[in-house]
Amino acid sequence: MEKLGLNLGYLIVQILNFGIVFIALYEWIYKPLLGMLGKRRKTIAQGLEDARIAAEARANAEQEAAKILADAQSKAAATVREATERAQLAAKEVRAAAEAETVKAREAAMAEMEAERNRILSELRGQVAALSIAAAQKLIGEALDEKRQRALLEEFFSGVRNGKVVVLQGAELEGSAAEVTSALPLTEAEQAVVKKELVSVLGANPQIDFRVDPAILGGLVVRAGDRLVDGSVAGQLQNLRQSLQ
Repeated sequence: MEKLGLNLGYLIVQILNFGIVFIALYEWIYKPLLGMLGKRRKTIAQGLEDARIAAEARANAEQEAAKILADAQSKAAATVREATERAQLAAKEVRAAAEAETVKAREAAMAEMEAERNRILSELRGQVAALSIAAAQKLIGEALDEKRQRALLEEFFSGVRNGKVVVLQGAELEGSAAEVTSALPLTEAEQAVVKKELVSVLGANPQIDFRVDPAILGGLVVRAGDRLVDGSVAGQLQNLRQSLQ
């Protein structure tokens, strides 16, 4: 070693010093530095994981918020639609009720007018009979049998003769309902005669409606089903007019 210019003792001391310095550097600097770097690496990894979890949580929260918003909008739209439908239904019911009330009021007014017209025509029937008898007596210059004249006038207006309905004699009618039209309102006794005759023609319990139309002048017009029997004075005059043409 001396030939090489090296002092063995000094070399050994230097090696020992280097070892001591290495061990001191490893224990006091390098090893703590590695530990600090490891902790730093773990902290960064944990931060990244926390950031990832937070991002996922935020995305899930946004999706949940979007879902909640969509559900709320859907429920709101359904509520608005239901409210609109209920409002339309209520408006429709109100209109229907108003229309029904209007129709009811119109029908009541028409019925009242019809009743008043029939009352006036009933009063007029007696006056017409009295005037007709007076006129006949004046024309012939002598008194007539008032009872006979009145019977003829009653027959003229009611179409009933000797307890029979003239227009129904030999008539062929069918159906379960009939409409009887007279020039002036029929009395209860005359209506009873007409009903009895129609029962004998149509059968038991037919529905019979009586109406008044001064335009037929006298006699009766009976309609049952699709058949019509015209025994009115207006109808007879029309037939006479056609036969003369």
